[in-house]
Amino acid sequence: MRKKRHWIAAGAVAALAAVIAAVWTSHFEYAYMPGANQTINRHFIETGYDLWGRFISDKAAGGGGNHRSPADGAVKIDEHLLKLGKTAFYKETFGNEVFLTDILGIINGPLTFGNLMKAVVALHGKGTTDLKVELASDAKIGGRMFRKGEKISTGIDVPKGAYAPLGIPVHYDGGKIRAGISCAACHATVDRMSKNVVEGAINNDLNLGLLMALAPNSASYFTHAQIQALKTFITEKSGTVTNGGGHKLRLPDPKKLEDAVDAQLLRWPAGSFDSTIDLKANPTKIPDAFTKGDFPYGWSGFAQVGPFHGLSVFTNNVHAQNTDPLSQADASRALFDIDKEVYIGTILQNAANPKFRYNPASGKTPSRFFAEIDPTPGVPGVNQLVKNPKFPKLTPAAPDGLIATSPGQKVNRENNAMAAWQNTIVPPKAPVTLDEKAVERGKGVFIKAGCLRCHAGAYLTNNRIVSAKTIGTDPSRARALKKTENQFGRAVQYAPNTPTPLPKHPDVQHVPPAPLGFSQRQLGFAHGVSAGGYKTPSLNGLYWSAPYLHDGGVAVGKDLRHDLGIPGTTGRNLPIDPRNSLRALVDSRLRARVVAANRRAGLEALHVSGRGHDFYVDETTGFTKAEQDALIAYLLSLTK
Repeated sequence: MRKKRHWIAAGAVAALAAVIAAVWTSHFEYAYMPGANQTINRHFIETGYDLWGRFISDKAAGGGGNHRSPADGAVKIDEHLLKLGKTAFYKETFGNEVFLTDILGIINGPLTFGNLMKAVVALHGKGTTDLKVELASDAKIGGRMFRKGEKISTGIDVPKGAYAPLGIPVHYDGGKIRAGISCAACHATVDRMSKNVVEGAINNDLNLGLLMALAPNSASYFTHAQIQALKTFITEKSGTVTNGGGHKLRLPDPKKLEDAVDAQLLRWPAGSFDSTIDLKANPTKIPDAFTKGDFPYGWSGFAQVGPFHGLSVFTNNVHAQNTDPLSQADASRALFDIDKEVYIGTILQNAANPKFRYNPASGKTPSRFFAEIDPTPGVPGVNQLVKNPKFPKLTPAAPDGLIATSPGQKVNRENNAMAAWQNTIVPPKAPVTLDEKAVERGKGVFIKAGCLRCHAGAYLTNNRIVSAKTIGTDPSRARALKKTENQFGRAVQYAPNTPTPLPKHPDVQHVPPAPLGFSQRQLGFAHGVSAGGYKTPSLNGLYWSAPYLHDGGVAVGKDLRHDLGIPGTTGRNLPIDPRNSLRALVDSRLRARVVAANRRAGLEALHVSGRGHDFYVDETTGFTKAEQDALIAYLLSLTK
């Protein structure tokens, strides 16, 4: 009890300090980061060097013959880098609070910062896996009526003893509070029993679709929705802009576009996010951050070159693209066949903050208007970014064309640091009772069923990408990067010791091609004749990564009869049961019922079904129920 009171007191002091800072200073930042006694993970730490994905221990590096200089691309892994990685994982936003608050308006609609913090304080330090927040006003969004005083399930996690949400740093500047998002919001969660933090586990009830739909300018994320053409949203009220060629073009009607985007966001499954800007609605399950040995990265395996086997590329992708659609304005014609001025004008015409709101009647072009208010001049978008050496070309080492880097840091250092630190995370043991003999029998079933054909090696992955046609899951996400092909250049990056701002003649290095081979790169990006594919994921920490498959469609709750699919679990604010969900993954009859439940809810329109990966261990393939039970016990035991 004394320890509990200490945590609550510490959280209260931090919250009070933040309030005092807001009153007496012009700027402050606050983000929760747990201490060692507030997480349930252990970490496996190795110091040395990463050289394009190859680990070189300190001892080996000192023996000569191994490159360990930044000039060769080596990233030194030491205590300082790992400390920076953990701090960045919990606190770093790369300035995304500007887009999320000033443009999207994440806390400027019925969901307000005041009510968010009111809900946190009401926990009295007890913690929660699902912060329920009272809405501040009535609003009709996506055809649904939200009422003032209604409490919504956000899925936001608050650890025990904390007085701030996990992964939502708060910034106060110029009299305005802004909320950003760090890696921890999605790739860490609160343990339901202890209410301590589980690093690397997915936050599988985080309702990002709902949170974005409640924002007044969710149309700014239109590239993540099923939008065939902006011209279908043009009305007599639409504004006009002049493009670089002197042609007058119409913007979509902001309300009409907002309604269409909201309707789709409200249907996103909790625990998912549409991480590709391809004018398709294909939200995928948030991936876990048990990254050691799990390359290539990203559901399609597109992140496969550069430091840490491409993990730095994957980490960068979130901040260089997903939290700032403006960053892709220069590629809007090539990627979306949308004029740059129309693209910027569409995003800004209904910005939450009037300072960032574009008025077509002003006579200014959207790009000129944005240049006047851009908080990060010299780079696309509003996040803290650096143009990669081939910009505006894209490369396998920078598929976004940009590198998230905070001012004053070495280029890409925080991404490298987070990659190095994530690789130390060991999943906690599953908090379920497992019979050791059953686990051992299950390992035999795993081998007998042929699972080792793909899930082999130390981390139970063959580190390959499998064609979407072969795996049988919905192919939409696998094809999402296809249009980047004509924008690709040779993979290069700045040396790891390059400062920001960039010097006049920075050291540019050629990035070695992925050891996976050219055909695997084609699959990862769906380039050439490839229809794209999905990586073979590691099975490490399966308990903490439910639901299953890239679309998260294989979800089952405690009740095997009724809690089926997305609509029967997170769709009803019920927790997903990893054991039952694994059963649905390997049992054909149960899977069919899960797929049917998803279909009845209309989720296939979002490319979420739970279909595919038809490798069953049941009576249809000659296995008994006892063997299936043993296999599930083995899968739940995997923590390396």
